[in-house]
Parts: sequence; C-alpha cells; structure tokens
Amino acid sequence: MSTSNQNNLSPVERIKQKSDALRGTLKQSIQDNATGALREDDQSLMKFHGMYQQDDRDRREERSAKKLEWLYSYMIRLRLPGGFLTPQQWEGLHHIAGDHSTGVIKITTRQTVQLHGILKSHVKPTIKAFNTMQLDSIAACGDVNRNVVCNAHPRQSALHEEIFRYADKISKLALPKTRAYYEVWLDEQPILNKEEEADPLYQDRYLPRKFKIGIAIPPYNDVDVFSNDIGLIAIVENDKLTGFNIAAGGGLSTTHGNPNTYARLATVLGFVAGEENTLKAVYEIITIQRDFGNRSDRKQARLKYTLDKMGVPEFKAELEKRCGFALEPEKPYQFTQRRDDYGWYQNHEGKWNYTVFTENGRVLDDDKLAIKTALLEVAKTGAANFRFTCNQNVILSDILPENRQQVEDILIRFGLIAHTDNAGAVRKSAIACVAFNTCPLALAEAQRYLPTLITKLEPVLQKHGLADDEISLRMTGCPNGCGRPYAAEIGLIGTAYGQYNLHIGGDRFGYRLNKKYKENLDEPAILSELDNLLGTYSQQRYSGETFGDFAIRNNWV
Repeated sequence: MSTSNQNNLSPVERIKQKSDALRGTLKQSIQDNATGALREDDQSLMKFHGMYQQDDRDRREERSAKKLEWLYSYMIRLRLPGGFLTPQQWEGLHHIAGDHSTGVIKITTRQTVQLHGILKSHVKPTIKAFNTMQLDSIAACGDVNRNVVCNAHPRQSALHEEIFRYADKISKLALPKTRAYYEVWLDEQPILNKEEEADPLYQDRYLPRKFKIGIAIPPYNDVDVFSNDIGLIAIVENDKLTGFNIAAGGGLSTTHGNPNTYARLATVLGFVAGEENTLKAVYEIITIQRDFGNRSDRKQARLKYTLDKMGVPEFKAELEKRCGFALEPEKPYQFTQRRDDYGWYQNHEGKWNYTVFTENGRVLDDDKLAIKTALLEVAKTGAANFRFTCNQNVILSDILPENRQQVEDILIRFGLIAHTDNAGAVRKSAIACVAFNTCPLALAEAQRYLPTLITKLEPVLQKHGLADDEISLRMTGCPNGCGRPYAAEIGLIGTAYGQYNLHIGGDRFGYRLNKKYKENLDEPAILSELDNLLGTYSQQRYSGETFGDFAIRNNWV
C-alpha cells in the first residue's frame, strides 16, 4: 500500500474515517429544524447516500440582503445501473417529484435520474417513498463507485440484455457494505455487531475520489466509454460475448488555471474473458485506486492521476498480480456512432422501442410541451419500460407489437413525435450539465442557456448547409466536466457568468479529446467564432469528414 500521502490527509479523508461507516451525525442533522442546512461534516457524508446539499443561487443575494439563511435544499440521485425503470417505477417517480421536489425529473449524463429542490423535511419521506418502489440512492454520489452505465438501446445487439446485466452485477460488487443508509433514512435498527458490515473493498477509507464505470457495445459508444475510470468494451465474436477489452484512467474534470489537472481518456490495458475474470479485474482496479490514489489533494485524486503516476506498465503489472492472471492482448473493435437512435426501432425479439428527444434531460411540462404528463400516460398503460441514455434522453422500451399503437397514439397526442422529429441535428446531439441555479460549483449557465444558444446557432448552420450535420456540442457551467464537454467536437466550458472557453477538435465517436481554442467568449463572440469556423469547414471539408477531424487536419488546435 502506498503511504506517501497517508500522513497528510485531506479534511474529507478524516471525515470519512471518523464517520462510523458513513453515519456521522446525519440523524441529528436531518432532525435539526433550526436550519435548512446539515452540519458541515455531514454535508460530505450525505454524498455517499446519493444526495447533495444545494441552495437556490438565483435567490442568494435577495436572502442575504434580508439577513436570511440561504434557501437550502437537496438533490437526490437514484442508483439505476444501466438506467432502467419499470412503468410502475416511473409512475411513482412522477408523483414523488411532484410531492417533494421542484417537479422536474432530470435525466443525467450517467443514465440515471435526479430530483432537485427537496427541502430538508422532505428528504426522508422522499427516500422512503423510493424504497417502496425498490429504488435507492446508495452510492450515487461520494467517493465510491457511482452509477454503472451501459449502452441503453435494446436494438443495438442481440446480446444487449446479457451485456446490460453486467451493469447491475458490477454495481452490486462495488456497493459499500455499511447499513448506514438504512438506519439513517429508513429507520432500520442499528446493527449490534459491526463486523457484519466489514467492507473488504472500501475498508473505512472508501476511495480517494469518485469512481465511474461504463460498458460499451461496439459499434455504439453513447456511454463515452473512455471517459470512465474503468471502461469495458464488449467483444462479440460469432454472435457470442467472449469478454471485454478493459480500459482504465478516464476522467474529464479539470480546474481553471491549474495545469496539474487535465482531462484524460482511458487507456486500454488488454482483454479479459469470462464473467468471473471480468468482475475480478474490475474489483482489483478499484482496490489499486483505493491503495495508491492521492488522499492529500482531491484535485489529484482520480484514477487517471494514479495511473499516470504509476505508469501504465506498472499499473497493469499490479493489476495482474492482484488478479492472479494475465490480461490478454486487446481485441479489435470499432465505434461508429455516439448519438442516440431517435424514433421507432424494433429489436431482434420483435419488441419496439421509441427514443424521445428530452432536451438536456429535463422532463417537465411547460407552455410548449407536456412531456412529463405524456410520459406518465405512457407509464399508466404498463406497455413500456423506461430506459435512460447517457445523452440524457428517455427510451420507451420493450413494447410488444400489439401495444405499439397505444403508445404511439399518446406520443402523437402530446406532440412528442413531432417534437423529436423536428429537433435539429446539433440540438439532438447536444448535452448540458445542470449548472445554475442549483449547482454550487457553477460559474456560468448550461442547461438553462444551451437551448437558447442553439436556437441562435441554427441559422448559422443553415447558412452553411450544415443543418443536418450531427456535430457534437456540449456545454458545462464549470470545468468539472459533468456534461463531458472535453469529449465533444465543440465544447463550451463556463469561466464566469455569460463567458465560456471554446474547445474544438474532439472526434465524433469518443476516441479523442478536444483542445482549447479561445478563452472567455461571450455569446456574440461564440456565434462569430463558430460562424467563421463552420463556414470554412463547410467549404473545405473532405467528403464525409467531421468537424472535429477537420479542425485537427487544419491545425486549428
């Protein structure tokens, strides 16, 4: 075990170690009606339970002027390996959102859903309501393995269900053993013998930082597999799953002005055959990060920094030693698509699936579209499961042929098919993080602003004959990368309110990161720069050449 930073632990490390297996004083904090906030240490521990303390940043100044406490609330994120809900669970989620949160259901870039604006007194009732539907938020945040993502669309492979099940297996493998969640939020009696929750994976330290795992089924890479700490690339030969190429060290978060932080795509280490060896390799990569990861500086604590500090050969050797077997050479594969398949598609079993365009993952009713009510009506039929994509859309899935018309009638009646069909190509491929008004890290807008920016960009695309070009455009309100902007052809990363760094040159399928092109641009400057770049691209590109590849060929970055 590395001891280089064990004597200089960050404050969060000390909070974890003295937390009594993530219990802290959460029970007391949540019952304190004198404040809308939790005790400081408990704010860190709450993340391990799938929650964040936030406040309404739109109202900070107003409340401070009145000498009032900020308007604190909580975000709760579900643990949904592979992003799957039954129609009954979606119906329950709909009502929980209305009873306890802002009412908006947010589909995240990690294939799950989260609710915002939950007041302190509603946190336990929300968790209890989810529990009645066999849903939980354990380890959806915090320094543990988070929601495991997998290609969402059942049409993508006849082996989809077999590969999809790995998301749940890995999620269970990497769950913390503590019963704290059940005691704090569900009023389970405390266990008397603490040895029952001994955790050989996380011990009492957990991980140095968050940890993410993604599973891709070539030729589809909608999960952005290389952006994960561990990426599993399914290898199918003669219509059989033979194993996975296993990659490690992906992660996109950076810090403005800190050159020691950087985005990195995962490195393929080799091939692993069979379920037992695959799960073993995943487990042992997590233990390497547990033992060698930086626990002094949280900005240097992700697996990508551990891998680079050790070096790939030493990391791979350590993994093989812990696994007790050698990795095989990487198997060939190719990604040719990262966008979602919108509209109706039938899978190999004859079941139908419809992908609804859900802009930036926000499921709500407004004066233009009642998407939330429409999806509730679909759920009430019991005819469709709900699957979420890493591109923040919802797939109404597994619909029997005899039920397709019933679902389609609802989608037509509420305008969801027209909404999906009429959305432009860039809008459909765009991603934005939450940012304002709830994210405490946001420096600029993202999900509330990107639709407006795209509306202003669409005439530019039309002018240059690029309206149907599926250029990937992603925006985040800060450099932490939750919307994966560094893995887009065009990335906009917030630096201050109304200002963004413009990155270009990523590839369309997720193999290459982009690079910074211009700094601190406001909206007119962004539109002007993109007008010039897209105009040149339209006039000089090779046949079939993507914008990101064109930018690299022309040495723009």
